[in-house]
Amino acid sequence: MNNSRSPWFWVPTLYFAEGIPYFIVNVVSVTMFKRLGMSNADLAMYTSLLYLPWVIKPLWSPLVDVIRTKRWWVLLMQVLMTVCFAALAFSLPSKTGAPVGAFSLSLVIFYITAMLSATHDIAADGYYMLALDEHQQSLFVGIRSTFYRIASVFGQGVIVVVAGLLETRYGDIPKAWTVTLLLSSAIFLATTIWHLAILPRESVPQAAGGGKRNILSAFSTFFRKPGIWLAMVFLLLYRLPEALSVKMLTPFMLDSLQDGGLGLSTAQSGLVYGTVGVIALTIGGILGGIWSAKVGLRKALWPMALSLALPCSVYLFMAIAQPSNILTIYFCVALDQFGYGFGFTAYMLYMIWFSQGEYSTSHYSICTAFMALSMMVPGFFAGILQESLGYTGFFVLVMVCCLATLAVTAFLPSKIEPSYGKK
Repeated sequence: MNNSRSPWFWVPTLYFAEGIPYFIVNVVSVTMFKRLGMSNADLAMYTSLLYLPWVIKPLWSPLVDVIRTKRWWVLLMQVLMTVCFAALAFSLPSKTGAPVGAFSLSLVIFYITAMLSATHDIAADGYYMLALDEHQQSLFVGIRSTFYRIASVFGQGVIVVVAGLLETRYGDIPKAWTVTLLLSSAIFLATTIWHLAILPRESVPQAAGGGKRNILSAFSTFFRKPGIWLAMVFLLLYRLPEALSVKMLTPFMLDSLQDGGLGLSTAQSGLVYGTVGVIALTIGGILGGIWSAKVGLRKALWPMALSLALPCSVYLFMAIAQPSNILTIYFCVALDQFGYGFGFTAYMLYMIWFSQGEYSTSHYSICTAFMALSMMVPGFFAGILQESLGYTGFFVLVMVCCLATLAVTAFLPSKIEPSYGKK
């Protein structure tokens, strides 16, 4: 590996590029389809399926290890995603309120982009470990996380706000989103060109003769781990309140007061979640990490589970009260996102703890697949439930789902602690 270039030149942009397509595919798509007139049931169903590539990516991740180099995969995926963003811009229906069939091409391109993004994640994370020694990996782990969060702000905030401003300027929602996606493609193209010039080159990997056996061993040993069934239930249900609600939060913000929503504009929705929400989420995650490192995961677990579950009540409050003061909405969203960021730390630490041992990297990848599955399945049905129950009834159901978070927390073993945690 040619390490003559400082990691400061490429680590921040690499993880910015890892985050942007993920948030466009899984978050921005919800806002866009809502503004183009897709029903809540349809948009929740179709966008939830976009999580599937992250569910199944352990199945093809070995190909990235044995075919060409990680740099080659990173650049190829970025080129293809640049093309996909441009193709998305020209695939949108020309009018709002089109039947769901009119979105078929856009959805197909989104699914392709999701596959490319999941593959890019595999390659980028592998490249990071090859290009940096252990000291540098530790040094830059905070940097990569920070720039992934910046990508979250850009994807959930800046892109949505730009689309909202263009909606106002043009008075044409499809045109506004077409221009927004073209701008996104141009930004991603610039990032790709930068990486083509700046990413250090690596040698072509040698395929290990026992690769297939090792892959099979990684899967088989994971499902033979002690407590595997409890672990799978925990991974699937701990975030159930969020998994059920997340696809409906943007529609709730955008729907009119008559339809039970809050009647925000596209730009206001982008500001609420892309700035205030992401900042609160980040602060909650940082404080959760600091506190759990101090007291240990076992002691932190219950406060974190309660922190993740209980703030969901702010959406029930807003569904009932329908506050018109934007500062009240900001406060409620910030409270929920802070609690979620703080509580989600326990989930991440549990995955690290459960993955310890031989094949820890592969086992952690399998855990993240269950994490994606836990978001995909409830989200698939969220829109149908919301349309049947209304927003108030739907958020009552979300609060009932908090019981699942508390139940799976109660059944966890008494001795859980990542190897670096407090004993």
